[in-house]
Amino acid sequence: MEKDQNITPEEQNDEGEIPKTEQNLEDQKNEIKEVTPEEKIKELEDKVIRTLAEMENQRRRFEKEKDDAFDYGGFAFAKEALNLIDNLERSKQILENDNVLKDTDALKKTLEHFDIINKDLISVFSKNNIIAIDSIGQKLNPNIHQAMMEVENDQKEPGTIIQEIQKGFMIKDRLLRPALVGVSKKTENNDQINEENIEKSDNK
Repeated sequence: MEKDQNITPEEQNDEGEIPKTEQNLEDQKNEIKEVTPEEKIKELEDKVIRTLAEMENQRRRFEKEKDDAFDYGGFAFAKEALNLIDNLERSKQILENDNVLKDTDALKKTLEHFDIINKDLISVFSKNNIIAIDSIGQKLNPNIHQAMMEVENDQKEPGTIIQEIQKGFMIKDRLLRPALVGVSKKTENNDQINEENIEKSDNK
């Protein structure tokens, strides 16, 4: 029987047979892939540990979402409810500035009722962990205060809150709305300003 002329001598073994190269490679791959029982157990243990860790993470996320829903679920409602206090304060100021009602018993009694209603509202808010932010006399804190204006005042350090335009509130440790405030600044020296203006004019 004639041998295949395309086969080189290097591809033949001592007996003149062709090695089963492809089969040998497949056998080697199978040997590499084959793992011991101990390795399989270790792999399964790792998978179980990762699964348990993921389940624990999901449980913690669920607990946090549940706590947030319980603590801050009424956040939007509470923010809207603050309009009651704002409107009550505006109504009080309008009545106080009314020249016709000024110094009348009717105005005095009405304002007393307004104060009672305001205290009741604040009490209800406090019971639900909604607390007013202290502002007057405090240093400006950008995290809870929003400066709306600067007022010249040499008796206070610059940046001290001397006016409260709208009261701010916290709900537990979260800002419900910032306090709108006016802060102090140093009185400008008119003589110095005039000198600076003169210098600018001379330089032109």
